[in-house]
Amino acid sequence: MKSLFENYIDLVGTVMDLRLMRQNVVAGNLANLENPNYKARRIYFEEKLQEALDLDDRGRLTRTNPKHLPTPFDPTKFGPDFTKEFEIRVVKGEDSVDLDKELTIQAKNVLNYKVLALILQKSFSGMSDLINSAGGE
Repeated sequence: MKSLFENYIDLVGTVMDLRLMRQNVVAGNLANLENPNYKARRIYFEEKLQEALDLDDRGRLTRTNPKHLPTPFDPTKFGPDFTKEFEIRVVKGEDSVDLDKELTIQAKNVLNYKVLALILQKSFSGMSDLINSAGGE
């Protein structure tokens, strides 16, 4: 069934949800900065995301034959259960939360989230322009 929205809209929304989960984990780590028995936690999802998108280690679409075009994105690989696979893990080998490390992870995550939000904004802006131009006929 054809959709009014591009295929990547669902993907962007899912990745934004994962970024939000990461932000919450980092916030929990920062909240426990002074707790000596607390171990920093992480959520990793980039590898599984690349695998679901059929990307190689460098982030490029994989090909079975050099003469073939890359496979198109399949949004069905990102169902509502996709984010349930990711467990929050305790970081091995760390005794406590490292403030600099957590702030770096947080800053990078915020930048990535903002880029995804901008992608969505531009998509909906283009759709809005299209609707407005069609209404003027």
